[in-house]
This record gives sequence, structure tokens and C-alpha cells, in this order.
Amino acid sequence: MAKSTKGVSKLAAPAKKTKPTSAAKKTKLAAAAKKTKPAAAAKKTKPATKKTIARRLAPPPARALPPGESGVEVLDRLFATIAGRKGADPSVSHSARLLSRGSAKVAQKFGEEAVECVIEAATGNRTALIAESADVLYHLLVVWVDGNVEAHEVWAELERRQGVSGIAEKAARAQKLSMAFGLGTTKIP
Repeated sequence: MAKSTKGVSKLAAPAKKTKPTSAAKKTKLAAAAKKTKPAAAAKKTKPATKKTIARRLAPPPARALPPGESGVEVLDRLFATIAGRKGADPSVSHSARLLSRGSAKVAQKFGEEAVECVIEAATGNRTALIAESADVLYHLLVVWVDGNVEAHEVWAELERRQGVSGIAEKAARAQKLSMAFGLGTTKIP
């Protein structure tokens, strides 16, 4: 036990927390009441079910294309819009901002979107796959605009390949590649 001198202990007793006065307590409660809504005004919500959560997360239903319009026409219009934004103010247009960053960034963004699309395909998330596919197509068009490739050039290449066996077409490309590099084989190393 500690020695005491003149009635005072050398070891101080722990300080006690003082309770706020009733006026301070009332002020504190009044401030808290202003921050919260009264219980009567609070909106009653039901717990979300799996169905309501899925409905909230799902994108709006896709609208059908106008009669006589194909997906290629939609892509052509989007391509024209992106091409029109080349050199535009990057603070006003997302496409202009992407294009102003340079070819490496444009290609990087396309790659990121492609990976996201592949992930959604692998996980079987149909709704997300549709959304990511749209992102991939948009960013591919940005890559074309950046590389000065016209959409009609790609459509012509697809048309040229139509009716050609995919296996035969791929073998022909491998043959051209091996000859270009003087490899003497059709197998790509």
C-alpha cells in the first residue's frame, strides 16, 4: 500500500468520467434529433427478394432495330460518330478523350474490354456478356478510327472470307506468314 503524506495518497485515484449536465445532454440530443428523420416520416421498405434484385440489376430490355436496319448499319452509324469525334475536345466527348490518349492507350482499353467480355462468357452471365460485347464493339471501332481503318474495309474482308472454310483460310494465312519469314513450314512457331 502506498504511504500517504498529510492525508494525500501518492497514487492518484483513476479519474472518473463526469456525466454531462442536463442542459448539455439536452443540447446533444437536440442536435442528434435534427440529423435524423422522425420515425413516422421514415420510408418503410420491404426486404429485397432475389427477383427484385435481379430486376434492379438487369439492363432495360433491348429494343428491336428499326425495320430494314441491320446490326451493320448500327455499327456504321457508331463508326461515323466516333470518326467525327477524332480531334474534338476531349472534355466533351468520351471518344475524343480515348483518341487523344494515343494508339497504345486505345489498344489497351480495347484489350481490357475484351478480357471483361471473355470473363462474362466464361462465367455464363448472359446479361453482362451482352453489355460487355457492346463495349468490345465500341472500343474496336475506336481502334479502327485511331488506325485509319474504314469500317467498309473490314466488312469487305469479312465478305471475302464468307464461303471459305475457316480451316482453309487459316492454313492459307499460315502459309503466307511462313513464306514471309522464310521459315519453310506452315506451322507457326
